[in-house]
Amino acid sequence: MAGLMTGKRGLVMGVANDHSIAWGIAKALHAEGAALAFSYQGEAFGKRVEPLAASVNSEFLIDVDVQDDASLDACFTRLRAEWGQIDFLVHAIAYSDKKELTGRFINTSRENFKTSLSISCFSFIDVARRAAELMPEGGSLITLTYQGSTRVTPYYNVMGVAKAALESSVLYLANDLGPQGIRVNAISPGPMRTLAGAAIGGARKTYRFTEENAPLRANATLESIGGTAVYLLSDYGACTSGEIIRVDGGFHVIGMPQPENL
Repeated sequence: MAGLMTGKRGLVMGVANDHSIAWGIAKALHAEGAALAFSYQGEAFGKRVEPLAASVNSEFLIDVDVQDDASLDACFTRLRAEWGQIDFLVHAIAYSDKKELTGRFINTSRENFKTSLSISCFSFIDVARRAAELMPEGGSLITLTYQGSTRVTPYYNVMGVAKAALESSVLYLANDLGPQGIRVNAISPGPMRTLAGAAIGGARKTYRFTEENAPLRANATLESIGGTAVYLLSDYGACTSGEIIRVDGGFHVIGMPQPENL
């Protein structure tokens, strides 16, 4: 199947290290021939991303703060100057104060609520608007969500609300951008052993519980998520938009633990 993304260019936002879901997606896109640009925030993350980008033949790195309009404008101005247009964008950005991902949801602070929704949801709307201007021939946008958007997940708290808002945004963006030939979708993996996942209280128990009770008795892998992203971003996904595609070993269909775990 090599070559599904040959001739396509896009921006990957949110790679933190080689365990990141965004990195799994980037590797899969590179394997299929895509040209990649990467955004990061701050020097520390830049040093982590630089060797990863080099390993997929990319020297196109941009320091971006999604809460700063000028920073976002500079990012897409550079993309336009370097490439003229893009074919896809991967949004893998989310944040919430780690201290509020261990207690009760009811104790969410006003400030962290605003920050979590701004970074984890509004940033996708913000980059989608800018990316669409660089997709005159159509394109594809994807973001990442999680089952805590629709079902209570221990300690996920305000991130569940942020992901619910993000999933709703996917639907509205898909409708807005559809006439321009731009598709908008989200991937919802099960719990992952990532830097972001580790910030959530009880992460190890959640990971183990999902693995033991999913129909496939397995959690998602970076490769399986990357393959799903390739489908959505390639021409094979030409008629798929507004979808939340779950890559969780089937865990989302389970109403109770497996009999041996009751």
